Amino acid sequence: MTSTSPSTTPREDIAVGVMLPRHLPAADVLPFARKADKLGFDAVWVVEDLGFHGGIAQAAAVLAATERVRVGIGILPVAARNVGFAAMDLATIAGMFPGRLDVGVGHGIKGWMQQVGAWPASPMTLLREQVIALRALLAGETVTVDGRYVKLDGVRIEAPPAVAPPIYAGVRGPRSLALAGEIADGTVLAEPITPEYLRTSLDLIGAGEDHHVVTYNVAAVDDDVARARELVRPGLEFIGEPDWAVHIDPLPYAEDFRRLRAECATREEFTRRLPDAWVDQLAIAGPPDVARAHLETQRAGGVSTAVFIPAGPDPLAALDQLARVLER
Repeated sequence: MTSTSPSTTPREDIAVGVMLPRHLPAADVLPFARKADKLGFDAVWVVEDLGFHGGIAQAAAVLAATERVRVGIGILPVAARNVGFAAMDLATIAGMFPGRLDVGVGHGIKGWMQQVGAWPASPMTLLREQVIALRALLAGETVTVDGRYVKLDGVRIEAPPAVAPPIYAGVRGPRSLALAGEIADGTVLAEPITPEYLRTSLDLIGAGEDHHVVTYNVAAVDDDVARARELVRPGLEFIGEPDWAVHIDPLPYAEDFRRLRAECATREEFTRRLPDAWVDQLAIAGPPDVARAHLETQRAGGVSTAVFIPAGPDPLAALDQLARVLER
């Protein structure tokens, strides 16, 4: 890796993707993906949240149902799968759809992993061991390792993919971001994305321009800015919780933000009371030129792919509006 920080290395261009909402009924998953592909989005990212749809199953189905769009998995919790069998699944998909798969892995949400009895004593050690082994297996290497969590004895993928999928670390804490820069091909940064949080994160990652960064962004495109803000507010309801502190701490209004959250009895009250100026920074809300300005700021900051999280009650209808950003 080079010593140049991505925060000082603007990308020539930025890919624009869209997230497949976790609550979308199974019957709507492929229509959503096909529509995103047809509208010209560069990528569709699927999520694996406990109790919703599985990440690997979604990725395989979406790739089979679309023609050109890249598909990212963001993220697979490393404690949920044996790395040897995870590598088999991912190698099979990558072999069928060469050059179209991106794989995000991470710790997972602690509460969810505890619910299924899978939260490790040392999440950092597990992530390190799993990512190193996964990359080696997907590259066709024979892997023998006797780690704290990952134990493999001469394991290899018999038919590794011609194009190994890049492995992204979906993490947010300072130590985890530094680890991502050390062991992964890229990093997935969850919402909300602000210039301050992006700059802080990339400094912690400390990798070169070959390290790709994907961002998630709650987004609503509407010529009526006030209506767009109201659409994105529900997507910001969790950002006042402790797990999101790393996103908020770099902001100049961090203390006021925490004070407001403390005053609110519910997350719904909190999102209603968020000042418009904060909403405009914490989400993408407004006409296409506003969204493009956000994308340009992220591109200049070193982001490779910005992923829209569709806001509003109808994700399929939201796709049409979000696609207006792609029109030049």
